Amino acid sequence: MCTAQAQAPHSFVRHPCRVTAQTQLGEAVSTAGLSSSEAEARRRRGESNVSVTGTSRTYARILRTNVFSLYNTILFVIGGALLALGRYNDALISVGLGVLNAAISAVQEIRAKRQLDRLQLLARGTVVVVRDGRETDVVPEAVVRGDVVRVHPGDQVVVDGPVLDGAIEVDESLLTGEADAQRRTPGEDLLSGSHCVGGAGLQLAREVGAASYANRLTAEARRDSTDVTPLQRRIAFVIRLTMVLVVLMSGAILLQAALEGFTLLRVVQTSAVLSGLVPYGLFFLIALAYTAGAVTSSRQGALVQRVNAVESVSNVDVVCTDKTGTLTTGRLSVAEVLPAGGADAGAVESALGSMARSTGAPNLTSAALAAHFPGDPVPVRDEVAFSSALRWSALQTDDATWVLGAPEALAPSLRGADLGADVGARTAQGLRILVLARAVDPAVTLRGPDGRAVLPPLEPLAVVALADELRPDVPSTIAQFGEEGIALKVLSGDDPDTVAALAARAGLRDTSPVHAGRLHELSDAELDSVVAEGSVFGRVAPEQKERIVLALRRQGGYVAMVGDGVNDARALKAAQVGVAMRSGSAVTRDVADIVLVDDSIAALLPARLQGRRIINGIATSTQVFLARVATQGLVIVAVTMLGLGFPYSPAQGGLTLFTVGVPTLFLTAWARPVPPDPHLLGTLGRFVVPAAVLTAGGGVAVYAALYTRVASAFTDNHVPSFVVTQFERYTGLTYGEEGFTDAAATIGAQTGLSTFVSLASILLILFLAPPARLFAAWTRPTGDKRPAILVAALLAVLVAALFTPAVSDYFGLTGAAPPVYTTVLPVLVIWFVALAAAYRYRVLDRLLGLRHLASTAKA
Repeated sequence: MCTAQAQAPHSFVRHPCRVTAQTQLGEAVSTAGLSSSEAEARRRRGESNVSVTGTSRTYARILRTNVFSLYNTILFVIGGALLALGRYNDALISVGLGVLNAAISAVQEIRAKRQLDRLQLLARGTVVVVRDGRETDVVPEAVVRGDVVRVHPGDQVVVDGPVLDGAIEVDESLLTGEADAQRRTPGEDLLSGSHCVGGAGLQLAREVGAASYANRLTAEARRDSTDVTPLQRRIAFVIRLTMVLVVLMSGAILLQAALEGFTLLRVVQTSAVLSGLVPYGLFFLIALAYTAGAVTSSRQGALVQRVNAVESVSNVDVVCTDKTGTLTTGRLSVAEVLPAGGADAGAVESALGSMARSTGAPNLTSAALAAHFPGDPVPVRDEVAFSSALRWSALQTDDATWVLGAPEALAPSLRGADLGADVGARTAQGLRILVLARAVDPAVTLRGPDGRAVLPPLEPLAVVALADELRPDVPSTIAQFGEEGIALKVLSGDDPDTVAALAARAGLRDTSPVHAGRLHELSDAELDSVVAEGSVFGRVAPEQKERIVLALRRQGGYVAMVGDGVNDARALKAAQVGVAMRSGSAVTRDVADIVLVDDSIAALLPARLQGRRIINGIATSTQVFLARVATQGLVIVAVTMLGLGFPYSPAQGGLTLFTVGVPTLFLTAWARPVPPDPHLLGTLGRFVVPAAVLTAGGGVAVYAALYTRVASAFTDNHVPSFVVTQFERYTGLTYGEEGFTDAAATIGAQTGLSTFVSLASILLILFLAPPARLFAAWTRPTGDKRPAILVAALLAVLVAALFTPAVSDYFGLTGAAPPVYTTVLPVLVIWFVALAAAYRYRVLDRLLGLRHLASTAKA
């Protein structure tokens, strides 16, 4: 039996029968491969090529991140507090909304996961391994440690290990960013995640599964991200402010209750305040808006894997992108052909086309030539395949010997015209230059006595300039980025001059290249300065991409990182928004917030508009919610201080669903994609404070007037018997019984207060979305008539509800009565005029200095 013994680790000895190697496995490895029984035994020992995690986010991770989000955590805490106070129904609402929010967001992310998994399944291939001495197709997960893997052009390398036999050209751009193919010969390692683009051979599976290079990078990239969006930070601030208000007001009411005599009624009222002031609907609205935006963006080519990313992308002011696979298609195109020495252009093109179609080792160059030039395949007598070591290829036919290669590789053998000027000019443009030449002697041999390829004397025929093929929508997208004030940084592992030339072709203005070879020597402050000035970075290592992203963040940039390779994954995690190409590595798709389904960065533009729509809609809705919260808080404080009972019952809180919840749902859906307000908190203050003060003032006036009027009427016995009967039904007390007058006055005043505040809340929409100049005190007319129609419809429904006994009873209100409307309507008119004047002339801004809030509202 033929055997061969290795002389050193990773050294190989050729033998007529087979090749063996002594490797880290500690045993001789034969190209005959493992037996099926050996492979099965290793699989049972856990030595198969199964990664630690799946190809995308797990269902458990999706559920965990959505259930315990910022908003839901607040809702669950509030629910626990309400449960401790015995407010079981309100606790159920709080916790239920948290669960509903989690479900809405999780369903969208699970939908994105399934779509991404389907895409990955379609792209999944098989691997050829040698088992029992013959080649067998298996799925990548079935490869075990010690397998011998056959690698052909077009295959993805799925494990780490040395080449056993043959010579393999691999594209490692997804791992290192280096676009040029690398030649690997026996003893040299192939890394998982690279692709074979030329040659063929056998590889030993040395590191598999979690131990492989790609999976080690995956483990680093899959760390949890804790970034929250600017909108989430601002809403969190508002919620904290609201909770402080709830605590202070509850404490004040409990203190008064203790002084007057602690009763169960006071506890119920306090818990009602706690539950009523929490903007439950705002949480739900945000989750709904995120999900709707994510669905719309996914239909437009940006598959959103984390629902808040659709809002986050609208804040981006710096986009960092790789070159290969993101700005380019990964293919080459013919930029120019310059005939040399009087060669006929038609003959040159025909020769290039025929040579590309006749090769037995096609690669990216031959594909570009075949796509650009005409020609027919011809019989080939001998061929030298292109390799990174030779840097040329040759075909010998019956009529001629054609050679195509790098100028410096062919230079020693060229005879004739000087190509230096043409080559130098095109090289300076960042183009890939090849020279087409023909052997002076058509019958010359292409190989020396030892079988190695040798160049014969050549006459040059043409200079061929090739360029990386830009994605067709890249120039227009970059131009639009510039119009919107978004800076673009190109981070590539390629040569800086080549990257700069391509960036210039793509339309980038500042293309002065920065060589990243020494960036690792710079301090953070020095790096910040370099990154701020540069736009094109070449020879960038994966960890340097991450440092550049972090440098941009330190300077206040809101960064999106676009990449397709494993080498981009860490930078994607470091950015506020990670964007992956669908055709890129599974690792990058896994960690990304957004996946570009059609590999087009242009899909970020409609996603950006969706994000702006969400921010504008939520900002408008937050104004409505906070105006209601602040109004209710001020009314409770004022009425409690006046000693006129308690202004709200728990049942009346249900009106906010109609007067606040429904309008904000439509306002969010109708929002325009305008740029985000950088001073959102200041804007909220300038809108909410006047609205809350004037609405609360009008509400307290209505409440006090009706409370006094009803109490006086019952005290003076000037009330008709049917009215007495009605109030006995409302209060559950008998006329003349202790506490009846206060209870009757309280419910009558509550009816007026709820009616006034409900009407004012609906009319407030006209200030936020004015349909005409008459209402344009807060902002300019929008020209959109839908909000006005919504206001009319809500007013009609509200009036009908107040005049329907069953409905008014449900909300704890009295029936329709003239004293209510004769009190409410005049105050409502005064309120409208006063609020219009306050907004138009910025009265409260001047009095309270609210204009200065804008300077402190930056996130």
